[in-house]
Amino acid sequence: MSPSEPNRLIYASPNGDQWHLLFDPTTGHSFVRHTGNIASGGHVTDFSLATFLASGRNGPEHQALWRLIGTLVGDDGPRQPLIDIA
Repeated sequence: MSPSEPNRLIYASPNGDQWHLLFDPTTGHSFVRHTGNIASGGHVTDFSLATFLASGRNGPEHQALWRLIGTLVGDDGPRQPLIDIA
């Protein structure tokens, strides 16, 4: 991840895993990056938003992203441009 790459922490687990929402200005797509804790090797995995939020994924990191998405939409529709989930 470059220092200029826009990102937002979605969730940090008690064991040190982290999930960030990132935006790639080259493609115009947002994605989720999981960084494993040091004890597990610190592996980094990127997921499309569709894959990350697919049915059956109900962990706290998924719930945190759903809450974030919910803050972008008010009763009268979007409050600001929504992120691309393609």
